[in-house]
Amino acid sequence: MSTMVMTGGTSGFGATAAGRLTRAGARLILGARRPAGEEIPLDLTGLASVRAFAASVRERLGGTPVDALVLNAGLIRPDAGGRSADGFETTFAVNHLAHYLLVRLLLPTLADGAIVVLTTSGTHDPATGAGLTPPRHADADLLAHPDRDPGRDPRPRKAGEHAYTASKLCAVLTARVLAGRGVTAVAYDPGQVFGTGLAKDLSFPLRVAWSLLGTPVPRWVVSRFNPHLNSRAAAGNALADLALGLAGPPAGRSYAALRRGGLTWPDPSEPARGGKLAQALWDDSAKLAGLA
Repeated sequence: MSTMVMTGGTSGFGATAAGRLTRAGARLILGARRPAGEEIPLDLTGLASVRAFAASVRERLGGTPVDALVLNAGLIRPDAGGRSADGFETTFAVNHLAHYLLVRLLLPTLADGAIVVLTTSGTHDPATGAGLTPPRHADADLLAHPDRDPGRDPRPRKAGEHAYTASKLCAVLTARVLAGRGVTAVAYDPGQVFGTGLAKDLSFPLRVAWSLLGTPVPRWVVSRFNPHLNSRAAAGNALADLALGLAGPPAGRSYAALRRGGLTWPDPSEPARGGKLAQALWDDSAKLAGLA
């Protein structure tokens, strides 16, 4: 029986993936902000909660190694004005820093050849033409404290978009470092998957549009012109395939993108290919997370 730990597995395509993993016989440990049943409390807006979750996971495992770590939770905000319990910009704190800390804390529990999947987004790469403000950098300190960023866009919506796309660049860079540390690491871009909880913090009209575009007929119409659009079922099943090792990266690859329901292994954005940038993000994130 495989043992897996997952965030973002209680709604959206994450719930689809979690169900598939469970049916495949995996022992699945879920972190949830509002736990129910066997889930363990996890609030990604606070690093203390991440540490408590990691400790609970280790206690529950009792020495059993983790075969797959699936880091799927995420959010997008209408601005960059939110702050986490630790004083960091909320999108960066949830999408990157909390998951980075969780990886670091659980690395000693990972089995040989373990799989780590971090959900990212094609919006990290301006070449995808996603329409969101592309990331200008992956400077952990500036992303944690955007008020210090001299290039910050004063428009709240644009600043919020940058916080999101930059956090997704961080996921690709983190996978790059992990891939060189004895695990199979994949940054997974599910494409555009409407109808999930990602947009819960956006304005009411955007939330309505996000929900409607997730229904079958509008999604079918849009998908004819947009190869990046995928259903929740397709995105969830691809995530499960990665976690189960049924789909693995070709040699030298750590970025997967779901296009028209099929997994592809394209090059990520040019900044995401930088080894020095990836290592700098890793080291600077350690400082922010309070790791030696």
